[in-house]
Amino acid sequence: MNEPLLRELVPAVIGVLVRRGADFASAEDAVQEALIRALENWPDDPPRDPKGWLIAAAWRKFLDAARAETSRRGRELAVRDEPPAGPVPGTDDSLWLYFLCAHPSLPPGSAVALTLRAVGGLTTRQIATAYLVPEATMAQRISRAKRRIAGQPLDRPGDLPTVLRVLYLVFNEGYSGDVDLEAEAIRLTRQLAAATGEPEVAGLLALMLLHHSRRASRRGPDGRLVPLAEQDRSRWDTRLIAEGVTILQAALARDRLGEYQAQAAIAALHADAPSTAETDWVQIVEWYDELLGLTGSPVVRLNRAVAVGEADGPQAGLAELSKVDPSLPRHTAVRAYLLERAGDLERAADLYAEASRAATSLPERDHLTREAARVRQSLRP
Repeated sequence: MNEPLLRELVPAVIGVLVRRGADFASAEDAVQEALIRALENWPDDPPRDPKGWLIAAAWRKFLDAARAETSRRGRELAVRDEPPAGPVPGTDDSLWLYFLCAHPSLPPGSAVALTLRAVGGLTTRQIATAYLVPEATMAQRISRAKRRIAGQPLDRPGDLPTVLRVLYLVFNEGYSGDVDLEAEAIRLTRQLAAATGEPEVAGLLALMLLHHSRRASRRGPDGRLVPLAEQDRSRWDTRLIAEGVTILQAALARDRLGEYQAQAAIAALHADAPSTAETDWVQIVEWYDELLGLTGSPVVRLNRAVAVGEADGPQAGLAELSKVDPSLPRHTAVRAYLLERAGDLERAADLYAEASRAATSLPERDHLTREAARVRQSLRP
């Protein structure tokens, strides 16, 4: 069973059903039913034309559901006659589905779930497992999202920045259960990059590849987080790094800088350095200046303070940190790090412990707790 092939076919199949008269929600439901049938039947009897098989199965499911709703006369008339058999149109509806699923009216969590269903071809169970929520909860979330975008016109211009934010959210969910969301986000972003040719889409793809290249070194054998400075760089995937850098260079050459290209440039400088000490921190600060100009983000300002601390010393970093809202997540952890580098170990240990109590994830809490213990240990005679 070629599950990646099934997922790649989903947007095209949904698009065919919509052009035949189905609304988006009904088409998506019908395609999911067809996918279940494919998973059951294809291992023993694979079709010669997988896309045609899925379209036929999904269209039958849609007709069955539409005919059962006898009170909806308009829909009954729209689907009364099944289209004649013939070659499947080659139109690619993936791009339209990206924009529809990342509609600005949807909350980010709902947009991510709907994108994974309609464009990624994942089942509700797979998405629920990845997000560590009950399947019924995820099903409700997806149903609400589909109701919210019901009736959206097919010719409405898409919002590319929203699509990119959704894909980045998918990527940042990482790996959980039987779905690798990092790999899935990269696959979907590749499709979008091929469909649009936009430099900012290429920038996001490059950023994902560069971050993904470090995946094997981000956790130790016991599952603990390993910070960038301590990672075994020999385990970084040089093939992904080379691909990411090549894509980034081509995007930057088009002279239409965006935030994902700037982030990817920072990631590329980290990937190029043999060690933390040999990192070109001055250039990283310059890229953070570009990124701050593009976004004005307080998170960017926080990360820039760390880079300034590496480039110009911890006191300079602390001076920059004083300009950042102290209520921002990770502010306390960054202050602890810079104070440790400045030699104020007692205060650093206290702040590491304080940051661990405020951490929102168990791995981060464990890491900061160990940092506090490490610094306190160094204070003992």
